[in-house]
Amino acid sequence: MSEHPIEGMMDTTLEKIKQMVDVNSVIGDPITSPDGTVIIPISKVNYGFASGGSDLPVKVPDKQFFGGGTGAGVTITPIAFLVVSHGDVRLLRVDTGATPVDRIIDQAPELINRIGEMIGKGKKKNSGSPSEAETVENPAED
Repeated sequence: MSEHPIEGMMDTTLEKIKQMVDVNSVIGDPITSPDGTVIIPISKVNYGFASGGSDLPVKVPDKQFFGGGTGAGVTITPIAFLVVSHGDVRLLRVDTGATPVDRIIDQAPELINRIGEMIGKGKKKNSGSPSEAETVENPAED
């Protein structure tokens, strides 16, 4: 059984979409600045695809007429940049978010890091000095 003409049109359209959109469209090539900071662009890719056709009735035997078409559209929108600088990784969004909840979510990793640093400094201070239990004399022993 031979391939239907719509299959050929769909295959061609999908191949063209694959050529336009690859993994580098979503996660871009890293850019290195002179100070060693690496910037990686991140994009959102949307695409749509449609095809259709119809076999047309003919009066001529052994003839087949077909009418059809395909179409596709691709949109690539930058949404953020991943910045790696001196061992620190940050996500800088292009659209900073319209709601306070979005801003809190964006700031959460930095907030967690700062809390961790504060807890780490507190443990270092306490580990160098004797604990309260060690410095208080036990009155029952006197």
